[in-house]
Amino acid sequence: MKTVINYIRSLFLWELLKGLRLTGSYMLKGSVTLQYPEEKAPVSPRFRGLHALRRYENGEERCIACKLCEAVCPALAITIEAEPRDDGSRRTTRYDIDLFKCIFCGFCEESCPVDSIVETRLYEYHFENRGEHIMTKEKLLAMGDKYEKELAADRAAQAMVR
Repeated sequence: MKTVINYIRSLFLWELLKGLRLTGSYMLKGSVTLQYPEEKAPVSPRFRGLHALRRYENGEERCIACKLCEAVCPALAITIEAEPRDDGSRRTTRYDIDLFKCIFCGFCEESCPVDSIVETRLYEYHFENRGEHIMTKEKLLAMGDKYEKELAADRAAQAMVR
């Protein structure tokens, strides 16, 4: 009896009909395609994108030049140089991130004791000229200033989850 059923299924191309039914069901559903430049997909607050350096409310940079992010970076993409200031505190004179080396793992963000280096949700970036792939201290601080409201909201949401 089983062989007869298998013969009838093969005669009427049963597997093909099942496949066409599945294809037809997806064809009748709505499209899930986004028209990318105009429509943007939602990005998780935990997404790790382009880096930024944050400042305190008084405008002073947060980085205390402890170099933990440089030490923990598995790709050796971070370079930090620091010197003491007149008031005795240490601040960075050079803070570079080579984005060609960076693997966007987030270890630098996790190791920072003062929440200075963060990764934004920005994923739309490109380089047109040689050397633009290195994020200098000035570029990182500008990114932090530009996206500070979003970064602070993400940090507050992460603190509520923990």
